[in-house]
Amino acid sequence: MLAAGCSTSSTQNRKVYTLEKDWDFTRGDIENGQDPNLNTEDWEKVTVPHDWAITGPFDKEIDKQTVMITQNMEEVASEKTGRTGALPYIGVGWYRKTFEAPEFGEGKKALLVFDGAMSKPQVFVNGQKVGEWAYGYAYFYFDVSEYLKPGQENLLAVRLENRGESSRWYPGAGLYRKVQLVIKDEVSFKQWGTFITTPFISDESAQINVKSEVSHDENIEVLAEIKDPDGNIVVSKTSDQVFGDKIEMNLAVPHPQKWDTETPNLYTATMKLFKGGELKDEQTIRFGIRSIEYERGKGLVLNGEVTKFKGVCLHHDLGPLGTAVNKSALKRQLSILKDMGCNAIRSSHNMPSIEQLELCDEMGFLMLAESFDEWARPKVKNGYNRFFDDWAEKDVVNLVRATRNHPSIIMWSAGNEVPDQWGNEGLKRAVWLQNIFHREDPTRPVTMGMDQVANTLKNGFGAIWDIPGLNYRLPLYEEAYERFPQGFILGSETASTVSSRGVYKFPVEEFKQKTYDDGQCSSYDLEACWWSNIPDADFYWQDNFDWVIGEFVWTGFDYLGEPTPYDEYWPSRSSYFGICDLAGIPKDRYYLYRSRWNTKDETLHILPHWNWEGREGKTTPVFVYTSYESAELFLNGKSLGVQHKNNENLLNRNRLMWMDVKYEPGTLKAVAYDDQGILAAETEVHTAGEPHHLVLEADRNEILADGKDLSYVTVTIVDEYGNLCPVANNQLNFSVTGAGKFKVVCNGDATSLEMFHLPTMKAFNGKLVVTLQALKEAGNITLKVSGENLETGSIHLNAI
Repeated sequence: MLAAGCSTSSTQNRKVYTLEKDWDFTRGDIENGQDPNLNTEDWEKVTVPHDWAITGPFDKEIDKQTVMITQNMEEVASEKTGRTGALPYIGVGWYRKTFEAPEFGEGKKALLVFDGAMSKPQVFVNGQKVGEWAYGYAYFYFDVSEYLKPGQENLLAVRLENRGESSRWYPGAGLYRKVQLVIKDEVSFKQWGTFITTPFISDESAQINVKSEVSHDENIEVLAEIKDPDGNIVVSKTSDQVFGDKIEMNLAVPHPQKWDTETPNLYTATMKLFKGGELKDEQTIRFGIRSIEYERGKGLVLNGEVTKFKGVCLHHDLGPLGTAVNKSALKRQLSILKDMGCNAIRSSHNMPSIEQLELCDEMGFLMLAESFDEWARPKVKNGYNRFFDDWAEKDVVNLVRATRNHPSIIMWSAGNEVPDQWGNEGLKRAVWLQNIFHREDPTRPVTMGMDQVANTLKNGFGAIWDIPGLNYRLPLYEEAYERFPQGFILGSETASTVSSRGVYKFPVEEFKQKTYDDGQCSSYDLEACWWSNIPDADFYWQDNFDWVIGEFVWTGFDYLGEPTPYDEYWPSRSSYFGICDLAGIPKDRYYLYRSRWNTKDETLHILPHWNWEGREGKTTPVFVYTSYESAELFLNGKSLGVQHKNNENLLNRNRLMWMDVKYEPGTLKAVAYDDQGILAAETEVHTAGEPHHLVLEADRNEILADGKDLSYVTVTIVDEYGNLCPVANNQLNFSVTGAGKFKVVCNGDATSLEMFHLPTMKAFNGKLVVTLQALKEAGNITLKVSGENLETGSIHLNAI
């Protein structure tokens, strides 16, 4: 047995231990933090993945910066607060864990593998430094064979340090992604050394090309077994043809089940390495059989079908959970996006986690895997510019090798809005980086998110990329298409519309950089930033030009930090860009995208809410987002007319709008009609009475009793008839009993300074979300929610 706090994945000759529990953690620069004799009794016991800063508190003074944000087209420096989330991520943290490795000994090799560590990790084993890395988002590993003590207890210590002014958003802090110990034979497959591709695919057969790097020794051979999605072996092959340290094989899979966004079929390759007939190493790799091509005037051709990107950008934080990876939380995000009709994710502006990629493989999302937000020229003083020259190649190599077998990845991104878009040195860096990607993976193209489009049209920077990615700059789309040689352009970052869930401002009008005294943005979805636009402007280009090959909307979910347009307003500590808020609750904009992107299910959504005491008789515009072409609006039973989508102006193409509605309490009803004018769907919004009770709804009523699984419970304040109270902000309290525990709570309000990990929070516009975590025991879980002058609500879940 390795030690308490580890989970194991093993084959006959390879043990992989995930080092999860029983870590000791402390803040502060402990000079002898690597000393095996150090007393850590007063250190905090934590589980990894772990984010040390997410429990706060929020503080205006944390990372307060006087800066000019050139990406936002600012020309004068000003004081910014909340830019990195106003959470205490700055400083040094130490992690320590003891473990045994009974399988390790003569003829064995041991690796420590990190999926990411924020940031500048230094790693020690038994008091000796084994290595260090720089980039907090990078995959890296160290061979620790010479440092381990066979048959004895070993000490792993990790020092991390975050500087201020090192990020443009909340980066998190700590061992926020998993750490693994791999013990294998000295004669073995190299770490991330096997690459599986599918160069030829037809309905009858698929060519599976397998390249494996091995710790070279004489008299070795490799057996590859391919299993179909049902687990049946469909082909196997053995080779002893070693060239240097590489073995390459081609296998034919009959009648392949292809991977795509609708049917994400996954195969597995079991690789066995023999020496002199004795099994030395074994690994199983999951992959998909799919073809990707990018054609002039069409863009992505996936398995022979032109596929437009209906994508969103996602930062790596998980709202109230911070940056600590949790697969249940990631799956919830992707499930919400899948229902919206989203088919693609851009990992902005960082390397994606393995867990996110596994879910994209399983759920059928296309992944644009990004690497950097900075190269050698800085955006922030202490950003990646400090490391680029020495570390960029290592970071790209590890990113590609660690993730390249995931079929969801359909392109790489070398960076985002880097200031190196200017000048000859930047052009040289671009060519250098793209060549590294091509060397490590010849099968996928490389893009770059460019915001200085006018300049890149002149200096050749935009012409060198496999896929030119344009961030905003819609007026330059046509010129870019004409002058760039690739034959298409990608909206690598689009829209940046801002809104606050359930907040509506009057008069209703399109506006750039609009701010209000309450620190909120209007959810009529007509407000954007100086450099950005409302969704409809991008819809125009997607609809009318095949050479615009899709978009990645900024962003799918709100994220911590970057509270534009309120980065000079306190309190404000998270973004307003999300289609969903920080709690994961869809904003109105969600239904605008769903009405276009989800072509299977009907959408019919009314905004705003209909509780406007004091606005009686005043003009209160009503919008309807629907997948149908027309709808009729009724107020208290009286028809206000039928509206049809049309091309008269940008807004009428996608929205149905009644701009002259006079508010009176009661019922708004929308009735949608199909193309034949037949009633197809209807929905209502009611004026709610006083808050009366609570309605609790879980995204999952059964969760695994594994100590990690999560259930998200949406709590809604309703009147006595069950109508949402859309302006209720009651303080609510939470208690959990049974086989689970309270984890966090979030209301989606970017100006709230209440801490996520405490079991109390105000509702925001009638809603919030409580996250429950399973214990390691099966049984019932009960959540009770109470609030002053409200009937207590409860819900029962099962941990199995």
